[in-house]
Formats: sequence, C-alpha cells, structure tokens
Amino acid sequence: MVVTSSTSALADKAIQLVQQLKRNPDFLPPYNDDIMRFCAAGVSELYNQCATTFQTVRNSGGTQESLQINAYRHEVIKFVIRCCSAYVNERGKRIKSYRWKYGGVLPMTVKNNLCESEIEFFNKYCTNLATFQVALGENGLDLMRYTHPPTTLYLQVRVLMDYGQFETSDGNIVMLKKSSIHSLPRQDCELLIKQGVFEIAK
Repeated sequence: MVVTSSTSALADKAIQLVQQLKRNPDFLPPYNDDIMRFCAAGVSELYNQCATTFQTVRNSGGTQESLQINAYRHEVIKFVIRCCSAYVNERGKRIKSYRWKYGGVLPMTVKNNLCESEIEFFNKYCTNLATFQVALGENGLDLMRYTHPPTTLYLQVRVLMDYGQFETSDGNIVMLKKSSIHSLPRQDCELLIKQGVFEIAK
C-alpha cells in the first residue's frame, strides 16, 4: 500500500506535538495552535474520505485496495488523535501542578504559554480545589500548606524581595524586607517559598 505524502505529513506533525513536550520536561512550551489545527483538519479530511469510500462500496462495491486504503486512513486517524490527546493531557497535568507550585496566580512566563482554554482550565481547577478545601472540617483546610509532613514547627527563612507586611497564622505582623531573616511558622512559609518570596536560610 502506498503511504501518501499528506497522511505521512499529518502523522509527522502529530509526533511533533508529543516530542515537543518530551524535550521540555521541566518547561511548558507555548500551546502549538498551528499544529493542533493542522491535525484537526487532517483528521476531518481523512474521515470524509473514509465516509466517501464506504458509501461507494455500499452503492457499487469496491476493490480490495480501496478497502485497505480506508483501513490505513482509519489507523492514521486513531494515531493522530492519540498524539493530540497525549499532548493535551500532559499539558493539563503540568498546568494543574502549577496550582500547587505557584498558588492561584500564574507567573506571566507561564501564563503567556497557555491558550485561552488552558487558562480557563487552570481557573476552574483553582475554583474546584478551593471549594474542596472549604468543605474539609469546620474551618476548611489549606492543602497548599501541608504538602509534606513537618519536621519542625518553625522555619528560618531569608526574604528574597521586598514583600511588605505579612500577618502570620498566630496573629503577628512581620515586615518582610529583602535579605531579612525570620523564624516563622512552617505553615506560613511553604507557599511563599514556592512563590519565590522566601528561601530557607542556611
């Protein structure tokens, strides 16, 4: 069976989506709208070709070759859909992980690489997570503060930027200035460490 250049190019484009994420395990590249649209259009075209062939076979019969070509088209459709689904799924996993890394506000370096639907997905995930946390216990539970079991109740941290006033969980007001060092409740530090405001002082 002859593999057409159009189906080969379509499969190659789908593979590029997966390879793009595989080559950047610690970085989310910009959403590749061009290739996704190319794949969607290619799948639609192959589907229409399959439908036309099936209709011809039903009406007047078809050759063995035409049936084989249709089977090949169907396999290409499944392959491209798998690649596109893997691409979207992996990006979704990374986007959800950013909620735990950065909190509810994405850095612009990350946000600029998301498409509109992905930003909407992130916001919806944040809303669902907040709703779940509020429902835990009488006063709710901030899961962002308890991602690891504590070894000590307080952490000594160094401030990496001028942050201003900060109220700790025990009601104390602390002025966070760049390079200042503080001993604060661990639960108050974890999110700010993730956001790059603190680092653990050594």
